[in-house]
Amino acid sequence: QLQLVESGGGLVQPGGSLRLSCVTSELSYNSNIVGWFRQAPGKEREGVSCINWLWRSTYLADSVKERFTISIDITRRTVYLQMNSLKPEDTAIYYCAAGPASTALQTMCDSASGMTYWGKGTLVTVSA
Repeated sequence: QLQLVESGGGLVQPGGSLRLSCVTSELSYNSNIVGWFRQAPGKEREGVSCINWLWRSTYLADSVKERFTISIDITRRTVYLQMNSLKPEDTAIYYCAAGPASTALQTMCDSASGMTYWGKGTLVTVSA
């Protein structure tokens, strides 16, 4: 059973930065899509960013483009989400998820379709 462990969340002021980390117990064809999703209180879960580490393709939601970056260190089996210029509306629990590529990367990220494995999440709070 693949396991995902997130870290790096915390309290940050508007305009600040955080880097989230997601360590995976393995990288395989069952987990070649790794993504970050978030859920704010009272809101539906939202796909933030995903990476196909085999093809090195990435996707970023419109709400975070030019502010967030997703990357992977294969030797460390770790996917990072660098978050800059944070806004109060970025406040949420951020979850890491993984699954096998089954459709377009954007589709998997927008809908979380096919994301089989999930971490427990890390809380990001953006507040003055």
